[in-house]
Amino acid sequence: MLENTIFIYIVLYIVLEFYEVQWQKAETIMGMLARMYEQYHKSIFLFLIMHPTFYFAVWFVFETNYNPYAVTLLLFKSADIITKILLIKKVFIDKELSEEFTVSLFTPIGPYMPYIGILLYPFFIYMAFS
Repeated sequence: MLENTIFIYIVLYIVLEFYEVQWQKAETIMGMLARMYEQYHKSIFLFLIMHPTFYFAVWFVFETNYNPYAVTLLLFKSADIITKILLIKKVFIDKELSEEFTVSLFTPIGPYMPYIGILLYPFFIYMAFS
């Protein structure tokens, strides 16, 4: 029974994370930020809604009675969204870019880099039940 529950939670999380990767995916970090800024510019609430793994993480913390692994997952997802918002503000709103920062934003990322979360975060779900 517990194995089925763990499996369902992990599969659900992977599906949600895959959705996030697909709408954010680009060849550079700047491309990813541009795609995120499109949603952010429409409404910050739309931007936040398009991160369903964050809401999954909030629910999972309550579901596991504040398990440290679940809390860690929530902290990672919170830091992820905060970092994205700060980068969007710095790049598109304030337009404060150093030359080094600009170079790093336009450096190509590997085709599998956006999928790291799909491999990393389910570990926390599994460990929350161990």
